[in-house]
Amino acid sequence: MSPRRNRPRGGDRTARRAGEAEDRHGLERTEEWRGEEWVVRQIAGQSAAKHYRCPGCDQEIPPGVPHVVAWQRDGRVEDRRHWHRACWNARDRRSARLQRSRGAPRY
Repeated sequence: MSPRRNRPRGGDRTARRAGEAEDRHGLERTEEWRGEEWVVRQIAGQSAAKHYRCPGCDQEIPPGVPHVVAWQRDGRVEDRRHWHRACWNARDRRSARLQRSRGAPRY
């Protein structure tokens, strides 16, 4: 039996799609939604260290769960929102069914 190959066979897999960039937080891309540009960053499970509240389903995203962070291109840092990946992909079909009061915590 020959030894296992430890290198990839499929050529160069490091090429990124157009509009994507790699930084220390993860893979970042720009998407168009509701006529505005949004910056979307994929967060790996080991990088997710806090609890967040998904605006798509109004459920909690616990630490260690991979998810998406999205914000408007010209928005403020406080406007970033953490979404489940499925909720972000279905954002046109989903909205929070439960409306929280102004005094409710915003994870």
